[in-house]
Amino acid sequence: MPIPYNLAAEIARRLSKGADVADLKDALAPTSHEERPVSPSVPARGETTDEAVRKRVEFLEEFAGPLPHLSGEAPQPGAEELAGNIENLIGMTSIPTGVAGPLRINGLHAHGDFYVPMATSEGALVASYSRGAKIVTLAGGASCLTTVEQVQRAPGFVFDTMAEAIQFTAWLVGEFERIREVAESTTQHGRLVNMRVQPQANFVYLILDFYPGDAAGQNMVTFAAQAACEDLVQRTPIVPRQWVIDSNMSGDKKGTSLSFFDTRGRHTTAEVTIPRALVKERLRTTPERIGDAWRMGVIGGIQTGSIGVSGHVANAVAAVFLACGQDVACVSEASTALHRMEATEKGDLYACVTMPNLILGTVGGGTRLPTATESLRILGCLGDDGAAKLSEITAGLALAGEISIMAAMATGEFAQAHQALGRPKQNSE
Repeated sequence: MPIPYNLAAEIARRLSKGADVADLKDALAPTSHEERPVSPSVPARGETTDEAVRKRVEFLEEFAGPLPHLSGEAPQPGAEELAGNIENLIGMTSIPTGVAGPLRINGLHAHGDFYVPMATSEGALVASYSRGAKIVTLAGGASCLTTVEQVQRAPGFVFDTMAEAIQFTAWLVGEFERIREVAESTTQHGRLVNMRVQPQANFVYLILDFYPGDAAGQNMVTFAAQAACEDLVQRTPIVPRQWVIDSNMSGDKKGTSLSFFDTRGRHTTAEVTIPRALVKERLRTTPERIGDAWRMGVIGGIQTGSIGVSGHVANAVAAVFLACGQDVACVSEASTALHRMEATEKGDLYACVTMPNLILGTVGGGTRLPTATESLRILGCLGDDGAAKLSEITAGLALAGEISIMAAMATGEFAQAHQALGRPKQNSE
């Protein structure tokens, strides 16, 4: 996204973590297997027995600690424990959770080999992402970077005339410091980083951009915007006839044309270069064939008016969101993405994915639910300093899935894979 000048210093400060931004090159570079051996594969891959499940759980527990809720050994949380997450409780919906990995991430916030929990009922999905994760890891890992982190609320004000709206706009642009002071008084972690005003006849739209810390931030920015607007209405010399807390210009829970120009969530990009020999050996095709399949998909996306173009980024986002206690409705904006695949001058495969709206968090909301807590612990993302890390892991996983599905399209194996893995096994008796 084009970055406003007043946000550049804030982003540079978070990216550098006090170091020279030039050091990013080393942090994002592929990791040789001599330098860091590939972590072991998930045990009993492809096996569907209870014993295989036990082996996989025990494998993850070696570094993540006990996983009683994911394994089904602990009782479901009671009604009182779920207060704040659900109303009119009647029970729990169970969604199978698998694990893909190891997935090597060379990011500023996420650095290492990760085993990624994925909650889904779609057969063949985890297998596809596991295949992509394997080839990304063998290629030295995906370079991942989270830059802009912001969440919006967009209050709207109604006046009797356009003249009043313009007067209010002129007054409003000088109130940023007071708006920031009042808004930030409602939160310990959120910060108001930008404000934009959009008059439209007798309407005035106020777009407030907040840095959310490690929360997804929707409630945080709602409370902050509410306090700021109440203060504005009390002080303004031009009183609006009415106002609403969000005028539908924030992009909340919908894909919009603003996606690539105005991040809502965390703007994260992942890239990898896969050697030609590895593409031919593991994916049974060539970089050129994958590039051809990608180009056809881009033209198809343009013809259908797609906001962004990707293979199935929504699958990665939805599966991680379900496993890790995120607001699943935000898949509508978080899955907006742009992928690219092309043969390099050396004949290798360059692949990347940009996800400008990864709205997720590692504190608050559904992250406190037992299975979500355990999934975040597997990833090492639970709590503070985890959100940007989770963004980079999610983008790396999405990239792995894009590589796998485009290779399946190029080889004609897409239907075959779903035929083999996407249907229940028939009882031979």
